[in-house]
Amino acid sequence: MELLESKTLNNLARAYAGECQARTRYEFMEYGARKEGYACLAEIIDKVAYNEFNHARMFYTYIQQASDKTIDNVEVCAGYPFKEKWDLTENLRLASEDEKKEAFDIYPAFAKVAKQEGFKEIERLFLMTAEVEKCHSMLFEDLFNQMKTGTMYKRKVAMKWKCAGCGYEHTAKSAWQECPLCRAKQGFVMLHLNDNAE
Repeated sequence: MELLESKTLNNLARAYAGECQARTRYEFMEYGARKEGYACLAEIIDKVAYNEFNHARMFYTYIQQASDKTIDNVEVCAGYPFKEKWDLTENLRLASEDEKKEAFDIYPAFAKVAKQEGFKEIERLFLMTAEVEKCHSMLFEDLFNQMKTGTMYKRKVAMKWKCAGCGYEHTAKSAWQECPLCRAKQGFVMLHLNDNAE
């Protein structure tokens, strides 16, 4: 089967559109985090947005390889989430849900179609992307839980807190409100993530 005539081509286009939208939603979240003073949280979200850019780039690359000629149009009929509002904590929860759906439902289904149509390399691409999306889901869930429970900068046991601005470190149960060295606000304290969320 030729890729240009396959369901897999349509799935690649759907995946490309979804990753582009996710990247933009995460850029909105990053903007909100920076605006609220969470510089280190914004950096983490920015890295996920960059991951989504690269997922889109890979899907687009396979679409372009479907033909030596310009592909004028791929008709895409799919639903995409528009749940997020301007609430940073809630958006972290919703992002976790969206990533989980891609990881466990959408990309495995796309991989199955690619396998049935004989596109082993694209099947692998969907499966590997699903694994990354699982990590994104756990990351966003961890960040949501920290924001919701107030444990982003406060823990039950003493731990090392480090300023992303100047590198100052100290060990305590909670991070400073303002870095004693460079006066950066608490949002510049590097975040501690669960091992499975990194």
